[in-house]
Amino acid sequence: MKSPWFRHAGWLYVPTSVPGVAAYVLAVLFCASVFRAVDAHSHSVSDTLYGVFPFFVCTFLLLDWVGRRTSDGSDARRR
Repeated sequence: MKSPWFRHAGWLYVPTSVPGVAAYVLAVLFCASVFRAVDAHSHSVSDTLYGVFPFFVCTFLLLDWVGRRTSDGSDARRR
């Protein structure tokens, strides 16, 4: 039997294994690099927020999807 990568906790999925932690670390590193790249060419805070928003939303929606697919199944009410 496969061990679950995540555990459902409220609105979030908490990593419970090494692949889950790796997914979180990769998502945060990607978002940090996108932020640095966008912020380097922005002239204001709103430019930065508008630039990073699509990347952050897509990244964390993908992380939520992975969390839902690889969790222990305790989130049956969400399906």
